[in-house]
Amino acid sequence: MSLSRRTILLTGAAAGAAGALTTLPGVAAATTTGRRLAYPFTLGVASGDPDHDGFVLWTRLAPQPLAEDGLGGMPTRPVAVEWELAADERFRHVVRRGVAVARPESAHSVHVELDGLLPGREYFYRFRAERHVSPVGRTRTAPAPWTMPAALAMGFVSCSQYEHGYFTAYRRLAETEPELILHLGDYQYEYVKGAYVAPGGNPRDHEGPETRTLANYRQRHAQYKTDADLQAAHAVAPWVVVFDDHEVENNWAGETPEAPDPDFPARRAAAFQAYYENMPLRRTSIPRGVDMQLYRRVRWGRLATFHMLDTRQYRDDQACGDGYKDCAAAYDPNRSITGAEQEAWLLDGFRRSDARWDILGQQVFFAQRDNNSGPLTVTSMDAWDGYVASRDRITRGWLAAGVRNPVVLTGDVHAHWASDLKLDYADPTSRTVGTELVCSSITSGGDGADSPSGSHPWLAFNPHLRFQNNLRGYVRTTITPKQLAADFDVLPYVSRPGAPAHTRATFVIEDPVPGLHLTADNPLPSAARTTAPQVAGDEGRRTVEQETVRP
Repeated sequence: MSLSRRTILLTGAAAGAAGALTTLPGVAAATTTGRRLAYPFTLGVASGDPDHDGFVLWTRLAPQPLAEDGLGGMPTRPVAVEWELAADERFRHVVRRGVAVARPESAHSVHVELDGLLPGREYFYRFRAERHVSPVGRTRTAPAPWTMPAALAMGFVSCSQYEHGYFTAYRRLAETEPELILHLGDYQYEYVKGAYVAPGGNPRDHEGPETRTLANYRQRHAQYKTDADLQAAHAVAPWVVVFDDHEVENNWAGETPEAPDPDFPARRAAAFQAYYENMPLRRTSIPRGVDMQLYRRVRWGRLATFHMLDTRQYRDDQACGDGYKDCAAAYDPNRSITGAEQEAWLLDGFRRSDARWDILGQQVFFAQRDNNSGPLTVTSMDAWDGYVASRDRITRGWLAAGVRNPVVLTGDVHAHWASDLKLDYADPTSRTVGTELVCSSITSGGDGADSPSGSHPWLAFNPHLRFQNNLRGYVRTTITPKQLAADFDVLPYVSRPGAPAHTRATFVIEDPVPGLHLTADNPLPSAARTTAPQVAGDEGRRTVEQETVRP
């Protein structure tokens, strides 16, 4: 029976259904020593960090993924894992094959970093450990650096709290078959069962304690990776990932934990190690104790350059004790959200870029977002509003470099937002110098609520904020040399599985004109679809609070 591409990618069909994996010489003896493994590919497969001649292939062996020791029920011995790369989903045209070693000290994770492939090509991959064959994944190389692709279909996501709902949004995104997916942080959450409860209650529970040790983080990542909808999204396209706070703990900043904790350096190192083990990252991101190189660039020909930022590891502590504040320290020119080295790297990237679109993939709200209708400016100290001089230097940097189309992509706040970016947010008539697109959460915050467009009270005194919606979902973009079109897709619920998705609004950014344009064939709806209370995003808080205008 012929298997369609979508059947293979979205049902988790084993590679064996499309043809047997050829065992390489010497592999059988290496993998059959000792007790045979139970099925080890319970966490699926993934690929990431595409370049014009390669990418990373990933899997992790875990016959018992929820084992408390974080080792997935694997024996304490290395296991040889065969991998195979083909030009077609039935593996009739295999272009590469080899063997990687899954080692216990890396939780039996496998990172196969390939190069020398053809640019702008689609590939399919699979793994084998002993007699077991993994599901099939699809990936692709980026176009050649000197070419201008006709289009790129890219989706971006963030904030998937396992307890708050089902990961249907991942599957709905996968069903659109994007060419690239960006994950902008809060891939997993650290809380013990019941510590962070969505409105209406949590339909699922975390296993294990609050994550503090390497075993804890490995177990938590494994629990998330067992979700079939998440596996489908990983298998459909290469991912480019960055972490935010919950991959370690709520609202950490640099070397400063949320609350005093002498063990925080060890906790951070454990979280980084588990993050690398469970993500399709290149060897340049292998952690060195409490340090991990995560900011990097991904080029998509001359069409787009993705500058992926790390706004957690190098930032100064949040000003004025964190939270929403009218805080003079937020304007201190010596404070930074990126750190000096990463800021210089980003500004240099702007100067060197020849891309049509320069896209910042990062974690927290970039535009000013004042929640006070009066004379005070009350903003989140955890976002770029808490690091105003840092934001100003980077905005002026892309202007000085002549960046043609600067676009900031953001997660964190558990709601869709879209905004024009300004140099002077106090002057609504000042020119627009860039655009920000913010994706809602996959599940964090629970079902959320629809509302009439323009009804959010903060939009009235933040005229550069153009759109907000509090349903869960993701953003799909189609990037061409002439425009970037962004579809804000939403789901009516996540508290039970199987929700449909629909496009709530579509905005277009025209080359080379910064700012948002609403498409004529998709006007903003004016009627609410649900009556659930509208709630704020996580913003680094343990409880979900009502978004209100402060007097």
